Amino acid sequence: MNSDSSSSLIIDEQIFSHLPVLPQEVIAGLAVSAGGHYLDTTVGGGGHSRLILQTAPDVQLTAIDQDEDALAAAKKELAEFGDRVKFIQSNFAAYPFPDATFNGILADLGVSSYQLDTPERGFSFRHTASLDMRMNQQASLTAADVINEWEEAELADIFFKYGEERLSRRIARRIVERRPFDTTTELAEAIASAVPPKYRYGRIHPATRAFQALRIVVNDELKSLETFLAKAPNALVPGGRIAVISFHSLEDRLVKHGLRNSPLLRVLTKKPITAQESEIAHNPRSRSAKLRIAERVN
Repeated sequence: MNSDSSSSLIIDEQIFSHLPVLPQEVIAGLAVSAGGHYLDTTVGGGGHSRLILQTAPDVQLTAIDQDEDALAAAKKELAEFGDRVKFIQSNFAAYPFPDATFNGILADLGVSSYQLDTPERGFSFRHTASLDMRMNQQASLTAADVINEWEEAELADIFFKYGEERLSRRIARRIVERRPFDTTTELAEAIASAVPPKYRYGRIHPATRAFQALRIVVNDELKSLETFLAKAPNALVPGGRIAVISFHSLEDRLVKHGLRNSPLLRVLTKKPITAQESEIAHNPRSRSAKLRIAERVN
């Protein structure tokens, strides 16, 4: 993760945010139109879905999310649209993607502010909580399992690969020296103690990248994203569009190549669409957002 993308771990919003990033750009990019059927694969608080549904009175939407808390929040937010919305709890990689069904598909890959701000979920080191980090709370692997049981070399590897952490070996060594860990703040303090003072007091907390790496591993995020990018285009009707919002360089790289390499898609964004300063001013989460769009050609 580059320094800007670290903002996906440091968010000061409250509960489930209904404030979607790049809202106008998403609606325009998906070319939302009357009578269309759209798929929001990461419905979260329902912000993007609300905008899609408001475009025309006969728009239909299927909303999925692997987080049952997110799905409950979205059901409440979108209740007024009644049977125009179908809700499904699923990881977007596990969704069956029925052939030629949707006029548009959206994926917003960011971690929700609710997940970060709910201490017991264990995503953030701003709260003392158990080391959990599961987006799907029915999953078995937790961050505590990884931190307390994996070998030092494995930890160093995931911090470097998924957190782009250049001090990965030092951090892994300190973790192994001090484990077991029970809480997020204990782990964050150990990581901070492993790095030089200049690094420790930089613009972002020294545990930010390691926490990102843990979250990615616990939720198998990059593999899930690769699977989604391979399967989703099949579910578009000809001329249908897919829009993907990523928040760090690892995701954006996969999205860029996944859309470009699909034989079913024509990429519409040579460069990713990013937020204007006016949006960033009232929605800091949008600072690191990158939107890429492609269209099904056959």
